[in-house]
Amino acid sequence: MASLDFPAELSALRSTFASIEAVSDVDALKRDIAALSEQAVAPDLWDDPAAAQKITSRLSHKQSALERLEKLHGRIDDIEIMVQLADEEDDPETLELAVEELNEVKKALSELEIQTLLAGEYDEREAVVTIRSGAGGVDAADFAEMLMRMYLRWAERHGYATSVLDTSYAEEAGLKSATFEIKAPYAFGTLSVEAGTHRLVRISPFDNQGRRQTSFAAVEVIPLIEQDDSIEIPESEIKVDVFRSSGPGGQSVNTTDSAVRMTHIPTGIVVSMQNEKSQLQNRAAALRVLQSRLLLVRQQEQDAKKKELAGDVKASWGDQMRSYVLNPYQMVKDLRTNHEEGNPSAIFDGAIDGFIDAGIRWRADQRHAVAEA
Repeated sequence: MASLDFPAELSALRSTFASIEAVSDVDALKRDIAALSEQAVAPDLWDDPAAAQKITSRLSHKQSALERLEKLHGRIDDIEIMVQLADEEDDPETLELAVEELNEVKKALSELEIQTLLAGEYDEREAVVTIRSGAGGVDAADFAEMLMRMYLRWAERHGYATSVLDTSYAEEAGLKSATFEIKAPYAFGTLSVEAGTHRLVRISPFDNQGRRQTSFAAVEVIPLIEQDDSIEIPESEIKVDVFRSSGPGGQSVNTTDSAVRMTHIPTGIVVSMQNEKSQLQNRAAALRVLQSRLLLVRQQEQDAKKKELAGDVKASWGDQMRSYVLNPYQMVKDLRTNHEEGNPSAIFDGAIDGFIDAGIRWRADQRHAVAEA
């Protein structure tokens, strides 16, 4: 502890904080809060519940961001005062508290720095996540269900609301596919680094000979469509099929044709919805997700053009990006960032922030490399 250079540490903290503060644009943040606060007290606000929820959610997020910045600034000042008092009074206990607070502030600044990297066109949006089982038979279907639980538990840990839009169960166990919303600001920017092919290696619980099995699942993350997005889909480009919703093993859980399968004819994109009670609700949900996927396709086409001009980048989002190994050893490793952790149980219980943070930093480095090329 005696060797800790507090002046240098505090200088580094203030430098990092100043960079974050500049990127966060505090003046713009305050203007946004003022404008949203004015909208939030409008007498007709809740005439449109969806719009009202969006306004109040954005206001809460921006107020929290400003409060977090102000508190961190104060905590850095407090550390400096604690160190001065400890030196003046030769108080090792106060100095020890200063060290603990210094480490906590470092951690908070690192988390805040991650958020400043979410500057993509749609990063502020809520997210729609789709998980599909891949190669590996029943193990892959079980893996898809494990991943769905992982992301829902992650959202629960952060206090984010979720809504399951569609689940297609496999015959023996697990899921063929599932689609759900994460209803939180910046959910898309945060979770988009999770998109790609995930691999599980374990002793299969479905193999009576106890053999090791490798299985795959694909994760897709798209930004939720908003009313002001210019994604218009002519009726002539949409094919709609209706069918009965079903539960695990094909057991009927609905006696009417309320489930909807919507196909976008030009692209072949298919969206199924069955978790709402009426066909009308499922159709509206399917259209919203279809528009969101088309929005992402448009963004990917634009990115592809930029990449073509900038040259090749050594990373492939569509390829295997993370391995979850449960046997012969226990390890979860991201193959893009090389971030790894040795507790798969905690990861599958939603403790994935380390992987997400590393992915966001990796993506920022990739974008910087493209810009510099």
